[in-house]
Amino acid sequence: MTRARRIAIIGGGITGLAAAVRLRDRAPAGTEITVYEGSAALGGKLRTGEVAGRTVELGAESFLMRDPAGGESAAVALIRRLGLAEQIVHPTVGQAALAVDGALRPIPGGTLVGVPGDLAQVATVAPPAADADRDAGRPLLGADDDVAVGALVRARLGDPVVDRLVDPMLGGVYAGRADDLSLATTMPALARAARVEHTLVGAVRAAQAAAPRAPGAPVFGTLAGGLSTLVDAAVRASGATVRTGATVRELTPTADGGWRLVVGPTREPELVEADAVLLAVPARPAARLLGAAAPAVAAAVGGLDYASVALVTLALPAPRLPRLSGFLVPATEGLLIKASTFFTTKWGHLAQPDGLALVRASVGRYGEETSLQLADDDLVAAVRKELSGVLGDPLPTPVAGHVQRWGGALPQYTPGHLDRVAAARAALRAAHPTLVLAGAGYDGVGIPVCVRSGATAAEEIITALGGSGT
Repeated sequence: MTRARRIAIIGGGITGLAAAVRLRDRAPAGTEITVYEGSAALGGKLRTGEVAGRTVELGAESFLMRDPAGGESAAVALIRRLGLAEQIVHPTVGQAALAVDGALRPIPGGTLVGVPGDLAQVATVAPPAADADRDAGRPLLGADDDVAVGALVRARLGDPVVDRLVDPMLGGVYAGRADDLSLATTMPALARAARVEHTLVGAVRAAQAAAPRAPGAPVFGTLAGGLSTLVDAAVRASGATVRTGATVRELTPTADGGWRLVVGPTREPELVEADAVLLAVPARPAARLLGAAAPAVAAAVGGLDYASVALVTLALPAPRLPRLSGFLVPATEGLLIKASTFFTTKWGHLAQPDGLALVRASVGRYGEETSLQLADDDLVAAVRKELSGVLGDPLPTPVAGHVQRWGGALPQYTPGHLDRVAAARAALRAAHPTLVLAGAGYDGVGIPVCVRSGATAAEEIITALGGSGT
């Protein structure tokens, strides 16, 4: 009788859980799936909590509804698979602003992550260079080129467009700087268009045309019950054995092509055998585990850096807030906060008759982590003061506040990232086909990207072990 296959997933964030669901759906019946999570809770950056008795996201807030090709995103597909589609809700207020020169200005339309497709629309916020974007008779990028977003946009449109539009929008997602982040990784559609188009505005328009959005179709969604319901449903659907507080400290290949895991504290190590391993942890812990089996891959993976952030949520009694979803803050404004979301304005399902408002601010940019050393109470006070200044109206004393710190949360993708990841995966596939990498550290941030990364890794394991059960 053939022994059931044993698959270990290291990392219980949404990437690992999406992989577990795909394995349950596609692997042969009886496959044993175990998820090892070093912390006390599953879900990674998906964490729903409470502030002043109200439900609020303490990590990721929403997901994209569509994928880059225009179909439904991997997150929506997983939500449907888990029977949660009826819980999807959308923002009731979509307009956001920029905090520029001490005032809030609506974010101009027609941009792609801040890069304009119409220079006239952005002129009042970020005037382009006088000789902007001339056609030099050749594509902006070569076939295999990757550049920093800031370098390309500064050269074509000037500094104000980067500093006042692109940098705050990228910073809101990655907590990084446009001058450091890879175009091919953070804005792949624009990178593809830039290899054909002769102007940046033309590349933006081409990228937008390649993935048209139906007028009025929602861009973002979340779950009415909170994103932790997605985590719980994925665990149930996977049928996996889940072990929290279980740190995997060592990973070594066995003679039969499988793997031996050393789990738990040094004093009481537990040895576990698995036929395949899916690594769904950040790049640096992944590199430590790869050190013995694939040192070259470990070196390549371990070079990825991360930014740390803190999310400060205030529960405010009947504040006077503008009818906005929130605002972004360019680094040139010199503020501690880099973004703010007016939760109970943006998400109508969270609003209550008593007028209590939930406002969240994000603190921390890559390379500027000293602000995160403030104590929680000081951070809350600083955020309230800065929000009051931006809004031009003192905010009332919060009835409650919460600080959620995410250390090393957001990968910083420098130019050439995708090629480095592809080479690392190719080397790992050749030497150890039953060991795969998945997650934001390799494929990009956002719930849909992580879900797709986990599902793709699961399919690779199924193939390596001899095929599916369907």
